[in-house]
Amino acid sequence: AGRRANESQRAVKLERRYYLGLREVTNAEFRQFRPSHRSGFVLQQTLDLDRQPVVGVTWQDAAAYCNWLSAQDGREPAYVEQGGRLVPVVPLNTGYRLPTEAEWEWAARSSGGALRKYPWGDALPVPPGAGNFADRRAQPLVAQVLADVDDGFAATAPVGSFAANPLGFFDMGGNVAEWALDLYTVQPAASTVAVDPVAAGAGAVRVIRGSSWQHSGVTELRLAFRDYGDGRRNDLGFRIARYAQ
Repeated sequence: AGRRANESQRAVKLERRYYLGLREVTNAEFRQFRPSHRSGFVLQQTLDLDRQPVVGVTWQDAAAYCNWLSAQDGREPAYVEQGGRLVPVVPLNTGYRLPTEAEWEWAARSSGGALRKYPWGDALPVPPGAGNFADRRAQPLVAQVLADVDDGFAATAPVGSFAANPLGFFDMGGNVAEWALDLYTVQPAASTVAVDPVAAGAGAVRVIRGSSWQHSGVTELRLAFRDYGDGRRNDLGFRIARYAQ
């Protein structure tokens, strides 16, 4: 229930060990790179406090932050300029970058050998404390809400405000949706194993994963939900990743 046509099942093997940020990048962290950035407001709700996740950033902004972070750490950049835009290095190196779609989904869904359906487990309704979704407090801000849910926040919450998932990652569902490294494509269903897959080309439209504070529908709440975009949103941020070796 809730599955969309852009979700095709395929076998994936992640062979290269990778690190993934436990939390989404915050406004304070992003402003170390770009002091002028402001995540703004939605009606009377601020999105700009230091511990709130950074929003209003493009995929290019996120890639530029990752390159800046690599430079601080003495690493080779994971993105290079091509035609006035940043594109991922091929093959991917150990610089800081956005997670691939497969890396993101594994970290979000893995649970003792099974792949969980929702951030909190495998069934509705949304339990108390499960995350920051479109709850009753968000009613002035979005059209559809979970009227029986009160997560304490109308818009974004400080990162890590809710319990971590089984692998220790926070806000893989809810709070803000997240940019992934990959170009947005729709792959046909396949039984052959894709090893460390990534669509690393130079196109503008990129994959977005995870639900946000604006989401309440069964489609979006599922961890398999795939979205795409090429611009800024007030419910879209990112977390960092890099290969370990």
